Amino acid sequence: MEKNNNTQSISIEKIFSLNSITALESDSLLTNLSNYINDLILNNFELLIQLLYRIDVSESKLKKLLLENQNEDAGKMIANLIIERQIQKIKSQTNQSNQNEDACTEERW
Repeated sequence: MEKNNNTQSISIEKIFSLNSITALESDSLLTNLSNYINDLILNNFELLIQLLYRIDVSESKLKKLLLENQNEDAGKMIANLIIERQIQKIKSQTNQSNQNEDACTEERW
């Protein structure tokens, strides 16, 4: 069972090794991630909780979304939140990188 946990953990890390918002917004990513999340819900809920914590998905936002949409696909809703969070991180990293470049340019003068 431990080996399976590592395999699932590696899978999600590979999914988000992408540094492109366009790649994160693709429909196939949403479908694949939704299927993966649904599998975790059924077979390894503890790992799902760990991943959501590590990715830093808002617990309150997730709970509210699940309560308001009880008849919807939970895997798809969670996948959307994960993708949304990853896009936020990429934008933040891009902004930080641009600020650092601007600061370096200003320091040269």
